[in-house]
Amino acid sequence: HCNFEFDLCGWKQDENDDFDWNLRTSSTRKMGTGPATDHTLQDQSGHYIFIKSSFLQLPGQKARISSPVLSRRNTVCKVCGGVILFYYHMYGAHIGSLIVYQRTTAKQEKILFNLTGNQGNFWQRKALILAGDGDEDFQVVFEGIAGKGPKDGIALDDLTLSREC
Repeated sequence: HCNFEFDLCGWKQDENDDFDWNLRTSSTRKMGTGPATDHTLQDQSGHYIFIKSSFLQLPGQKARISSPVLSRRNTVCKVCGGVILFYYHMYGAHIGSLIVYQRTTAKQEKILFNLTGNQGNFWQRKALILAGDGDEDFQVVFEGIAGKGPKDGIALDDLTLSREC
């Protein structure tokens, strides 16, 4: 489980992307960008990770962050590879996209979730079943794609990986 209150909990910024997810609090946000509070504490002092469209990123540029490598040997359920539960906040008139991948150690990627556009100014919960086929270890990758609006952003909080289906 990672609530981003202290660090990235072993999640790593990908090297093959255009910019990074940033760890931040709502108290450091500029007016009109990002959630008013984090999801964990429901407080301005709480942390989450965030990307925003800005003059530094061109529309379509990507930020990617990946989980630690997850072992198939620890998976109890043979039908699925477990579940990832997370909260996301996507707000802005010209918001980009949030894509979640399951990536094998051989770099094969499968899209688990793909969402584009304004989803409202509130935190939303999503649970995704991780594919259980094959014996190869894998990672979960969150990709945020910059939109056109300078005040638009995508935030993630409370990422939980579970072995159960």
